Amino acid sequence: QVQLVESGGGLVQAGGSLRLSCAASGSFLSINDMGWYRQAPGKQRELVATITTGGSANYADSVKGRCTISRDNAKNTVYLQMNSLKPEDTAVYFCNALVLVARGFINYAETNWGQGTQVTVSS
Repeated sequence: QVQLVESGGGLVQAGGSLRLSCAASGSFLSINDMGWYRQAPGKQRELVATITTGGSANYADSVKGRCTISRDNAKNTVYLQMNSLKPEDTAVYFCNALVLVARGFINYAETNWGQGTQVTVSS
């Protein structure tokens, strides 16, 4: 069982900053790619940013230049620094991790999601 716990969401004024954190815990062999997704009311969940174990990052066009994803592999934690926040960034932000787990004698790559953290940007 793998748990992803997000923190750092909240209410901020437009132009402000927030830093989200997501820590993975439980029983697993390793964590591969990690990322952040978001879902606004009435909209589909969308990619915000992903990062590989080696630190290569990928961003949605809507957040490029304003957000930075990073990770601490020793702590099994991924971060999302968000600057110059806009009202359209308001959403529930979900942590995602591709985790290698052992099931008997077979290893599986499983996608895991956190419970989400609310980010609200006021104008």
